[in-house]
Amino acid sequence: MVTLIIGGSGSGKSAYAEDYLCRKTGNSPKYYIATMKASDKETVERIEKHRNMRKDKCFITIERPVNIAGAEVDNKTTSYALLECMSNLVANEMFSDIEPKSSTTVVEKIVKDIEVLASKLEYLVIVSNNIFEDGIEYDRYSEEYIEALGLINQKLSDMADEVIEVVVGIPVRIR
Repeated sequence: MVTLIIGGSGSGKSAYAEDYLCRKTGNSPKYYIATMKASDKETVERIEKHRNMRKDKCFITIERPVNIAGAEVDNKTTSYALLECMSNLVANEMFSDIEPKSSTTVVEKIVKDIEVLASKLEYLVIVSNNIFEDGIEYDRYSEEYIEALGLINQKLSDMADEVIEVVVGIPVRIR
């Protein structure tokens, strides 16, 4: 089963996703597949904040900024995972080389990787960002990134059994 949880920056989507999976699994062990790279002081602080949020929630953290299909999930340990989050994964995959990869290449790779990861698990919760409503014009690479994330969100919503948007901390069930 796949659940997609989406929301804007600071919407409460991460806290909701963690609590959601904990309600489903109780004190069973579960994976937290973290995609954020610790590249500066701000990201280090955000990573620490998220680690503190999930403290005492029985998460086994897997740091996986790219190639999530290769995440080492052991079904004997647990069959539940939270993937946090798509916006970081898309950026990491798209901008990992000297030249950015095309949105088409990134979408195909990430969707395939998620299908592989989901096939290893009984339950996968995916967190993604809604970054599509600001109306700002961006440079070519930022536009390509936004396009890739939007297409991935659409494909994930097709794949998902359940889609929930978190708005100001309130979950709104879409499907």
